[in-house]
Amino acid sequence: MELKEWHYRDKDDVLKEFQVDEKKGITYVEAMRRLELVGHNELRKQKTVSPIVVFFNQFKDFMIIILLMATLISGMLGEYADAITIIAIVFLNAILGFVQEYRAEKSMEALKKLIAPDALVIRNGVKVKIPARELVPGDIVALETGDIVPADLRILEANQLEVEESALTGESLPVKKCTKAIKEKNVGIGDRLNMGYSGTTVTRGKALGVVVYTGMETEMGQIAGLIQKVQDDTTPLQKRLEQLGKWLVVFCLVIVLVVVVTGILRGEDFYAMILTGVSLAVAAIPEGLPAIVTIALAVGVQKMIKKNSIIRKLPAVETLGCATVICSDKTGTLTQNEMTVRKVFLADEEIDVTGEGYEPKGEFHGGNDKNKTALQLLSKIAALCNDSSLNKNETAITGLFRNNDKSSWKIIGDPTEGALLVLAMKAGMWREKIENKEERVYSLPFDSTRKRMSVIYTNNKHLNVYTKGAPDIILERCSHVLWEGKITPLTVQLREKILSNNDYMAKQALRVLGLAFKELPKGYKYEENEKEIEDNLVFVGLAGMIDPPRNEAAEAVSTCKKAGIKTVMITGDHKITAQAVASELKIYNKDDLVLTGNDLDNMSDKELKRVVNKVSVYARVSPKHKLRIVKALKKQGQVVAMTGDGVNDAPAVKEADIGISMGISGTDVTKESSSMILGDDNFATIVSAVKEGRAIYDNIRKFIRYLLSCNVGEVLTMFVATLIGLPLPLLPIQILWVNLVTDGLPAMALGVDPADPDIMKRDPRHPKESIFAHGLSRRIIVRGTLICISTLAVFIIGFYTNNSNLELARTMAFSALVFSQLFHVFDCRSEKYSIFEIGLFSNPFLVGAVSFSVLMHLSVIYLPFLQPIFKTQSLGFFDWFVILSISAGTTILQLLYRSFKRVSLRKTIFSKA
Repeated sequence: MELKEWHYRDKDDVLKEFQVDEKKGITYVEAMRRLELVGHNELRKQKTVSPIVVFFNQFKDFMIIILLMATLISGMLGEYADAITIIAIVFLNAILGFVQEYRAEKSMEALKKLIAPDALVIRNGVKVKIPARELVPGDIVALETGDIVPADLRILEANQLEVEESALTGESLPVKKCTKAIKEKNVGIGDRLNMGYSGTTVTRGKALGVVVYTGMETEMGQIAGLIQKVQDDTTPLQKRLEQLGKWLVVFCLVIVLVVVVTGILRGEDFYAMILTGVSLAVAAIPEGLPAIVTIALAVGVQKMIKKNSIIRKLPAVETLGCATVICSDKTGTLTQNEMTVRKVFLADEEIDVTGEGYEPKGEFHGGNDKNKTALQLLSKIAALCNDSSLNKNETAITGLFRNNDKSSWKIIGDPTEGALLVLAMKAGMWREKIENKEERVYSLPFDSTRKRMSVIYTNNKHLNVYTKGAPDIILERCSHVLWEGKITPLTVQLREKILSNNDYMAKQALRVLGLAFKELPKGYKYEENEKEIEDNLVFVGLAGMIDPPRNEAAEAVSTCKKAGIKTVMITGDHKITAQAVASELKIYNKDDLVLTGNDLDNMSDKELKRVVNKVSVYARVSPKHKLRIVKALKKQGQVVAMTGDGVNDAPAVKEADIGISMGISGTDVTKESSSMILGDDNFATIVSAVKEGRAIYDNIRKFIRYLLSCNVGEVLTMFVATLIGLPLPLLPIQILWVNLVTDGLPAMALGVDPADPDIMKRDPRHPKESIFAHGLSRRIIVRGTLICISTLAVFIIGFYTNNSNLELARTMAFSALVFSQLFHVFDCRSEKYSIFEIGLFSNPFLVGAVSFSVLMHLSVIYLPFLQPIFKTQSLGFFDWFVILSISAGTTILQLLYRSFKRVSLRKTIFSKA
């Protein structure tokens, strides 16, 4: 559809353009015709991949291709069992990858349904509720308080309509809407006061509007289309595994060549050496690696989903472990997003109010008997001068249900009004009960210019005006004050006391409102004397409210500090409020900087880059500033996680190393731009995801260490035996069996190993760090060498103590190699702690996997029908004593070495002290 300036045109002209009657709407037949023409009202992805393609894409991975080659080689060797096993692992990897990607997308679809699932429209002259995705241009849509605007609308009727458009404009205050044409074509979205935009929220009033754009043609859809064109970078994990895969191929080819040539030069049978070399090549490739990587990622992501973190792309989990800065929105992420009145000032007396969130339960502490009447009156004003409502489990709550248990309390309307409504309920002032006796007859709505709201109620005898607003504005309209139970003239001294109390509350990061009232004479013509309604009011008191920090947020921020991660708060609130909340959460420290949006506007990118590492709070900023903050931090070498919910947040979320969108309050566009979605909009969930990301990377290092150590041990065993002139200690089929028994289940069990207890007390990992960093390659080579020595030692002992029985000696070496690796798997559980410190049974999957591998190995030694296949003989007590004592010796040496290191470290620290 051609894009037109609908805000510029009169509403009758717009209706004529769409050939629709405002009262009747379009017909169902016409709606179906238009739906076929323009498509459904939903954000579409640039590319839609079928589940079949997603499944077969799992086989494009470089390591998977290597596995298929290994399967072909095993089949050529006649080792069909091993070939079948490799194929099974390949398909397991493909299925796991497919299931995880498919589940992540389904989670996304479930979250999308939270946004404008239904719309109330006029079809054939009747109001009906339809799925929002079925809206078409020309539909007449009815809006009420709490509704999410389901498409871009030209407003036709507006009754005190206010819409919160921060998702598009970044402005947190609701915008008052009108119906008249805006006689200027080139105006910004925020100035198109006769338009409603998809994804924005009605905070007050009612309206009718005609749909002008749907789906990808809406403002949100256009931004979504732009963002989808941006290509994602390869994650560090993908790069590391690609490097590892290439290294392994080169290693395998070199080993095959060296062993085969050496054996032939020694005079070994040519064909036998070819078989041995190829078997070693198969063994040297850890075929479980891709599957284990996927399992580790899949299990980690499943844990995250249960903890309200949805990862849109599996490899992105690893990037979380590199995060050095988390830039978090304040409202709803660090705070509860539930405004709560904490303090009330009546006369010169402070009253503390208890209770949590929107649950209408709490107590008032402080206050004398003289102010009881004032407290009741203040609560009455809070209840009546109010357009919000309290819902519980989607049901409106009245005084009859006030004793219900806490669950799913939600304010429909403005959060500030919601806090006042709950305050009134705590004092026993339920609007529904009061309105049984009094009726609202007139109202003067709040706007950003007046900064106050007034309502008039009548009880058939009296007319009462109830007013609330900014304290200084309210005081200007007051001539009297309710002071210690008496209405007295508002003197200069009393005014100063009230303003002093206001300042005191503001410094505690409370948002303060003043409340007042007056009685009008019977028969007063309020419609004709609107300007005088709010004159000569009686000031009653102050109410101070705050969006309190989440209980778990402070602990999460503390965890970040220990983990070397800096938390930065970003908010549209005032500087004082932001700094107070940040101080309470220990985000802001004495020497930190606090910058406002104006500060950022007056700074160059170079100046921002110079100070960005010292800033812990950004206040009064709009979404457009977020992108500058992300870029400045990245230029300083930080790995940045950035949260966002509105459409304007999408560029910053996309630019960040880890883009995090809000699952509850976030827009579709932001979710599509992000790599991670918070199902509960909670900062602590981010920290939990970082911990899981670190644990997953640790587990990947664990099984790489295990697999490569074992494979190095196997290769060195054959290579060294060939060099020193020993008979081959292992046959090709035995090599393949060792590979199958040790590289399968035990390695997979390492992929789900619990995290080290100090995992969130380490500094973040550098994103360019090699997966073999911190001595991992040294550990692999050392342990592989020890496995080789152990296996050859057992082979030599078995050969010379059993009258040169080569088959028995090979059986002992075969067993020594298997058990050396199974002992080693427990050493790999931590690079810092011993198995006794982390607990032998803290990973029951590993214990079960090792037990199963032991049974598998014993079966080929003792079952008569398998002995001829694997060329094994039954082993006696002495044989097992030799095998187990030497195989376990490497693990014992490892424990002794760690103990020695720790004792030496303690002595060094003690001597320095």
